[in-house]
Amino acid sequence: MLIYRAANSEMKDVDFGLRDQMRRSAVSVASNLAEGDERDTDKESVRYFFIAKGSVAELRTQLQIAHESGRLDKTIYETLETEYATLGKRIGKLIQARRAAPRL
Repeated sequence: MLIYRAANSEMKDVDFGLRDQMRRSAVSVASNLAEGDERDTDKESVRYFFIAKGSVAELRTQLQIAHESGRLDKTIYETLETEYATLGKRIGKLIQARRAAPRL
């Protein structure tokens, strides 16, 4: 979990509340992907995958706020932003795949 490593080392200047919310968003992404994958139907799975995708968007917004407020280094911001943008796209593809080829 990139955000946990960054929150413990590179984000010391970020407000505690924002840093905590970023951690919660990151946990939400992983938790909803796991729960969605364990659901019995694709309809249920896709619902959780959308929640995970929303949490990625939330985290990206929080990273931007931390960066624009001068509390998160540009290099760290760009690295994390790229990683989470890619993750959001991958979740989108997972959603498309589950909708296109339902499990039996």
